[in-house]
Amino acid sequence: MNSTIVTPEGLEKLKAELEYLKTEKRKQVSDRIKTAKEFGDLSENAEYQEAKDEQAFTEGRILNLENLIKTAVVADKNDDDQINVGNTIVVDREGQVLEFTIVGSTEADPSNGKISVESPLGQAFVNKRLHEEFLVDLPAGKIKYKILEIK
Repeated sequence: MNSTIVTPEGLEKLKAELEYLKTEKRKQVSDRIKTAKEFGDLSENAEYQEAKDEQAFTEGRILNLENLIKTAVVADKNDDDQINVGNTIVVDREGQVLEFTIVGSTEADPSNGKISVESPLGQAFVNKRLHEEFLVDLPAGKIKYKILEIK
């Protein structure tokens, strides 16, 4: 069974989504199926088929979330001087100051500065220390980074 690294906040989001799907979404889908059945012939009923597809997707997502939560390893940022999952960092990338949060793969959102620990950039940051300078080999080429702050 593979484990998934998550931040404490990420685990709470997964649990909240699971709770929503089990309590509210299942009921909504069930109601849609019931209403669609009232339209008659199920073999030519697009509304019924869409509701059944949504039900299958919802149940699949519930199983996926249950497995993620069961196998989740919550990141523990023990060292304030060394980057780990859950840390927010400020870096200098060749004169440009950027802020990233290192998260598990299920929480990644690069457009909002949340970098997966499994990504090349995330892997390059993990275990680096404050003021450390290093090169990261990215598709755009080798980029120089310096750690300015670890939160």
